[in-house]
Amino acid sequence: MNARAPILALKDVRLHDGPVMLFDGVDLAIDARVRACLVGRNGAGKSTLMRILIGAIDTDGGDRHAQPGLRISVVPQEPQITGETLLDYATAGGAEAYKAEASLGVFGLDPGKSAQGLSGGETRRAALARAFAEEADVLLLDEPTNHLDILAIETLEETLKASRSAALIVSHDRAFLERVTQRCFWLDNRKVRRLDKSFSHFDEWTEKVVAQEADEARRLDKQLQKEEHWLLRGVTARRARNEGRRRKLMALREEKSERMRQNQGQIQMAVDAGGTSGQRVIEAKHVAKAFGERVLLKDFSTRIVRGDRIAIVGPNGAGKTTLLKVLLGQIPADSGTVKLGTNLEISYVDQGRAALKPEMTLWDVMAPAGGDQILVHGRPKHVAAYAKDFLFRESQLRQPVESLSGGERNRLLLARALASPANLMVLDEPTNDLDMDTLDLLEELLADYEGTLLLVSHDRDFIDRLATSTIALDGRGRAVETPGGWQDFTRQNPGFFAPAYSAAQAAITQAKEAPRSAPPAPAPAPKSAKLTFKDVHRLNELETLVPRLGDQIKDLEGRLEDPGLYARDRAGFDKLMSQLERKRVELAGAEEEWLKLEEKRESLGV
Repeated sequence: MNARAPILALKDVRLHDGPVMLFDGVDLAIDARVRACLVGRNGAGKSTLMRILIGAIDTDGGDRHAQPGLRISVVPQEPQITGETLLDYATAGGAEAYKAEASLGVFGLDPGKSAQGLSGGETRRAALARAFAEEADVLLLDEPTNHLDILAIETLEETLKASRSAALIVSHDRAFLERVTQRCFWLDNRKVRRLDKSFSHFDEWTEKVVAQEADEARRLDKQLQKEEHWLLRGVTARRARNEGRRRKLMALREEKSERMRQNQGQIQMAVDAGGTSGQRVIEAKHVAKAFGERVLLKDFSTRIVRGDRIAIVGPNGAGKTTLLKVLLGQIPADSGTVKLGTNLEISYVDQGRAALKPEMTLWDVMAPAGGDQILVHGRPKHVAAYAKDFLFRESQLRQPVESLSGGERNRLLLARALASPANLMVLDEPTNDLDMDTLDLLEELLADYEGTLLLVSHDRDFIDRLATSTIALDGRGRAVETPGGWQDFTRQNPGFFAPAYSAAQAAITQAKEAPRSAPPAPAPAPKSAKLTFKDVHRLNELETLVPRLGDQIKDLEGRLEDPGLYARDRAGFDKLMSQLERKRVELAGAEEEWLKLEEKRESLGV
């Protein structure tokens, strides 16, 4: 059986950006129902490649093929929400109203909410809801987890897995990519390489590729030395006969020059923990904080000592940034006490990037006092040289901040924060828009950091690799601190975010089971006044059923990850997909039923 043709593909695509070649012979194929990631460094051209895929950019060479009638939905890195309400926005691309309402509900949004004045997280969720409501053949998602809290990311994961759309995803979130992808595309050195496995195999694969290229580079260097020796010994005497050999030498030189330029593009970050702080860094006792009737913290206590790495997690709006500011003494607690330790040197990278005014230039940000020198770890360094360490060109130094990409703005904030010694580093969502190379370097830097770290992040892998303890906020005043990272927290505190999960799972189930026309919603069943024998029996059944369904889903997903299955056995592939859809719907329903029974049991004090 012949393999089925891809539904969207690029062949031998070439593109210049002025004198710089972005793509030189790029091949990329998207197959039906396959979820793939596109990985590459900031500036490699990932977003540009997506625009080529939708036909928004003309290339200098090569071909784009799209299946006739192909429907593509795009979630760009910075979505623009238009219309009067979120429902207006979600239906603007042609989605039916009932599907748009259901999709908005999946992501926790009110369809009647105004489309103006949204937070970053609401903007992202609205864009995702619209894309899924359109039920396109292909989803192109550019940094879809940016500004999402962990609960919203997990909702996105489940929605993606339940979708019948193919997907191409640009993301720096390793945990997210490991859970949803079946194929990897690596954009590197102007070309795209392909791995027909999930992202969990990506690092091992790229290490082998890099090792092979290192061997090839050594052979190239030897060949170049040989050809240069030949050139010096008398090419002019045999010019006509050896013109081809001379051209080969020039090509070798250009190849080595390009390789050297690629190797030089490594960010140079370092951190100085400064002077030693006191053993006690922060001590909070019985802290409470509310804004009007909204209670963010009630009776919270913690003790942070030198060298701790504390991660703060929770839904958007739960008060994570507020907790940071209370702990740092920037805003007062309503009750309780907060004491800061001695000799603290604090560096703060804020989520909103408030320190970056749009009209400021890079030079203004790096050298706010003026002049062309800044102190980096106590030593003077030229602004241009320090900017180069963070991959900024000298020509960018007089450009306004508003002209920078999201990743560049984040690198600029890190450059400023890391210039000064600090024994208490506070990072509020530091991973947004960073490519994986920079993220890995930041992670290594913080792992070796000798000071104290307070970290707000939605990146589960980043938290698991760094945190000594995790503080979770549920948005209703409850806060729990658990030793370890995100996985440790979820294992030790099952059901902490249950109400949020319950609402999301109910919406996902409703969206999956929505009929072609929208019937009126059934009236809710009356609640039982007590936990009946039938309820108890069903609760016991569900506690066995839920993990069994989870294991069955993992088994089906593993079998579907076989890249050759579709071509080898179309009927078998469709059968497995159908089984997987049924099992996911069954699991969502079982989890929702279990949560309702568990909440009922807790309310009765059983």
